[in-house]
Amino acid sequence: MSMNTKSYIHSAANILVHVPELVRFGSKCHREIEDSGNGFLQKLNENLRNFEEVVSYPPNQTFIGNLKPEKLQEKSKPWFENLLSSATREGVFGEIMDQSTFYMLLKSADDFDLFFLDSSFINSNNNSSNTAKKIFSDKFLEKGSEIDEILKNIDVNNSLPIENDGKVIGCFRSDHDKDESLDAKILLENLSAKASGAFALNRLLIQESIDPLNVEYIISCSEEAIGDRYNRGGGNLAKAIGEMVGCKNAAGMDIKAFCAAPVYALIHAASLIQSKVVKNVVVVGGGSLAKLGMKAHFHMEKQIPILEDLLGGVAFYLSSDGSDGTPYINLEIVGHHRIGSASSPQEMVESLVYRPLDKANLSVFDIDKFCVELHNPEITVPAGAGDVPLVNYKTIAALAVMKKKLAKEEIEDFILEKGMPGFSPTQGHIPAGVPYLGYAIKDLREGILKRAMVVAKGSLFLGRMTRSADGVSVVVQV
Repeated sequence: MSMNTKSYIHSAANILVHVPELVRFGSKCHREIEDSGNGFLQKLNENLRNFEEVVSYPPNQTFIGNLKPEKLQEKSKPWFENLLSSATREGVFGEIMDQSTFYMLLKSADDFDLFFLDSSFINSNNNSSNTAKKIFSDKFLEKGSEIDEILKNIDVNNSLPIENDGKVIGCFRSDHDKDESLDAKILLENLSAKASGAFALNRLLIQESIDPLNVEYIISCSEEAIGDRYNRGGGNLAKAIGEMVGCKNAAGMDIKAFCAAPVYALIHAASLIQSKVVKNVVVVGGGSLAKLGMKAHFHMEKQIPILEDLLGGVAFYLSSDGSDGTPYINLEIVGHHRIGSASSPQEMVESLVYRPLDKANLSVFDIDKFCVELHNPEITVPAGAGDVPLVNYKTIAALAVMKKKLAKEEIEDFILEKGMPGFSPTQGHIPAGVPYLGYAIKDLREGILKRAMVVAKGSLFLGRMTRSADGVSVVVQV
């Protein structure tokens, strides 16, 4: 490797935050409520899951490390009707947070008094044993509000009502009446990304016994646009998250690439380490509140509970220190979707899978697991979006058949061996291959795997600046 330095990936953390009463502020649901009034909101509330159902939901247990994807594949479907009886909120490399705790964390992330939280609610929830307790800010939690003040802000100042168990316990205000970037809903989205990202990073540091003061660099790959009217997406969420978790000696920055951002972030982190700019980097991604309830309308139509009721978060620790058997990011096998390339599924797979492997004199059979976009199909299929990971695996296999590397009748076995079912919430960037890294790191260390390829795609056309798509891939190996 260049400069005789490798970038080792030591650990991963996956977190989920159950926020059923924030689903109403997801972009799609918020618009539906504005258009059709409280009728839609009432129907939405009637189809929400409780915390126990969320913890017992098989894909969520896979996400936090308690149920390998291969075992998830064996579970009876629909998964939302076949819950696990012995599920726990704590995972091997993750955790599920309840809504009450998240409100406390959200208040702890609030430097500018945007979130008015009922003092009695704070007092009744301040004994949480959750790992988030370690990043609760007493300084901010002492700024509780009286319920009369909260209700007045909702009525007079159009602050967003924040509910818990159907009861108003807070409100969220705008910070400027002439700047849409500082509107209450946008600020709530951004603060939720900060708080959930801090939870993911804190979980990683505790899980791996890493001193926050030893973290040198943080890269955020969250989906948000933090700024004001003069610089709508300025950032830097990485430093805001690091500050909250106590990484006082770290610098950092954000990477923006739509859904592909986490893989770009891993490549950039590895590059910083391999070029000896820093010795360690943490990559972190907080949740996307705007994407809560995106497909709620379809789920309710088909009498499915609202499954998009979770903020997702991920965090990864990379460093230049590693021993034999510790997996590393192989920067010699990186796939890019070039500007001049077509955006068809076939060209994407050619660019992101076959081209980089050909360059390294490897084939798809040298990759033990492909970590593609791992969207949970129970969320996407009812909305007509298909089984996203399965489509990706079929495209990889079909191209192998076209190249006469695989027989047509071997496609199913190829997918079973090298693929996995989707188990990630549809949070855009969160499903982008990386939720599997916790399993991959363990199996690579134990010699069960030799190479895993992480593949992500991004929808650049969503920003209306280009009709092009995007994509990136990298190999993690021992």
